[in-house]
Amino acid sequence: MPEPARALRERLQPAFDAVAAGSDPVVRPSDRADYQANGVMALAKALGRPPRELAQQIADAADLEGLASIEVAGPGFLNLTLDAAFLASAVEAVDRDGRLGVPEATERHRVALDYSSPGVGKELHVGHLRGTVIGDSLGRVLRFYGHEVIPRNHLGDWGTPFGMLIEHLGDLGVDASADGFSVGDLDAFYKSARERFDADASFAERSRQRVVALQHGDEATLELWRVLVNESVRHFDAVYRLLDIRLQPADVAGESSYNDQLDSVIEDLERAGLLVESDGALCVFPDGFLNREGEPLPLIVRKRDGGYGYAATDLAALRDRIDRLSCDRLYYVVGAPQSQHFEMVFRVAHAAGWVPDNVVVAHVAFGSILGDDHKMLKTRTGESPRLVDLLHEAIERAGTALDERGATYEEGERAYLAETIGIGAVKYADLSTERLRDYVFDWDRMLSFEGDTGPYLAYAHARIRSIFRRLGTDGADPTSQVVLAEPQERALALELLRFPEALDATLEWYAPHRLAGYLFGLAQTFTSFYEACPVLRAPDDTVRQSRLVLCDATARTLALGLSFLGIAAPERM
Repeated sequence: MPEPARALRERLQPAFDAVAAGSDPVVRPSDRADYQANGVMALAKALGRPPRELAQQIADAADLEGLASIEVAGPGFLNLTLDAAFLASAVEAVDRDGRLGVPEATERHRVALDYSSPGVGKELHVGHLRGTVIGDSLGRVLRFYGHEVIPRNHLGDWGTPFGMLIEHLGDLGVDASADGFSVGDLDAFYKSARERFDADASFAERSRQRVVALQHGDEATLELWRVLVNESVRHFDAVYRLLDIRLQPADVAGESSYNDQLDSVIEDLERAGLLVESDGALCVFPDGFLNREGEPLPLIVRKRDGGYGYAATDLAALRDRIDRLSCDRLYYVVGAPQSQHFEMVFRVAHAAGWVPDNVVVAHVAFGSILGDDHKMLKTRTGESPRLVDLLHEAIERAGTALDERGATYEEGERAYLAETIGIGAVKYADLSTERLRDYVFDWDRMLSFEGDTGPYLAYAHARIRSIFRRLGTDGADPTSQVVLAEPQERALALELLRFPEALDATLEWYAPHRLAGYLFGLAQTFTSFYEACPVLRAPDDTVRQSRLVLCDATARTLALGLSFLGIAAPERM
């Protein structure tokens, strides 16, 4: 059974087509009815007709029998109220469906999903959180729809800084072949190398020579470079596992992966007539990009010293994902400060003929995490907090919050709940924020069991599951019929049927906050239902079984929806 919005569009479409073929009914949820068709206004303007008159014509022609009632409202809107029997049968079908009414995609895509992308030689810090959890969430939803997702963790693992790091590693007397070698605290290692580079001219010169050796494939230098990469990947993987991020070491495709393709990028751009020499560098000047002086802005592909920057690497990676990986969707989950860079890269790639008409390339930009001062979140020493420290603090604070609630737990249960709630709180605070917005990192708000928070949603799910524990069953009787006699029952049924719409919007706008907002609204609607409609003390068995179906469908929707955000839903709290 199709979700309400889709069913309404399909049934309204013939009436709209009779006026103008292909016109969109524009069906949206409404505060004045269950849904509203807003397409009449634009259609009336295009045809030069009075909108209310046209709305009435469409209302009279629409066949909505057994689905909804229709009423002309305002200057020409169509208010649509779903039939109670349709709502009830639709909720029954959803509760019996393992996918909760969400259809698989009719057109499958092969998606290159570029996210997280930290730099080798440094630990993950709070600035990596947003790109990591947003990318992971989008990957989960894409896979649920049936798309093939190819994660790309585009590590910064090449370039000038690695001469400094490799030389420092070599000076430590490292045996690159030693099993289990660790550079220890990556940030401390990087700072130590940086201090030496700034203070010791001899070390700085040797570091520059190491860059040359690295670029020319010197094996001893490459062995030390691999030590740095492998140790960094081990660190990243440990943090990803704590965050329940699905990136694997096999998903790493760093800048170095494209070294042997950079010369051919130059050749392709030259054949396309796009390359221009400017101050000794090879550049492309894509249309529409100007610097502060109003002059054409270059994308520097090869520097004047013959070296390649990250623009060349990004161009090579884009071309590789289309040509070799055969992806027809390329999503880059990278911070908003890189927006102009990616716009230029995409423009150049299109101009070079690398992007076929059926391929979509998109920059999924996001804002920053701020401190109480509304500036970039920093520690007291002025540095970005290490992500692993922040996550362990979240777990510790969540444990304290659980203790304050006074509940008792079985062995190991408190530790599980503290980790689940703490990590979930951090992820939900991020994913529930519109991705282009900055947000203030606030421990008290994100760990609260009230309001739009991860702990609130986790508790809402656990509370529903407690109903079934008291009954000694896992869920509702699948043969039960739903009866929607109370307005709160009807409101909950309607909200449950909007789950597919929320997921569709999440993918359409690359916006996990759409899903998070839906889940919060669902939990609030359930609370209103639960307070007004007794479940275990329902007036008779028919009503009781009906309400149990509503409870079951709500719990399953919350659990599945939270899983798309990478957040676990505890059975008990």
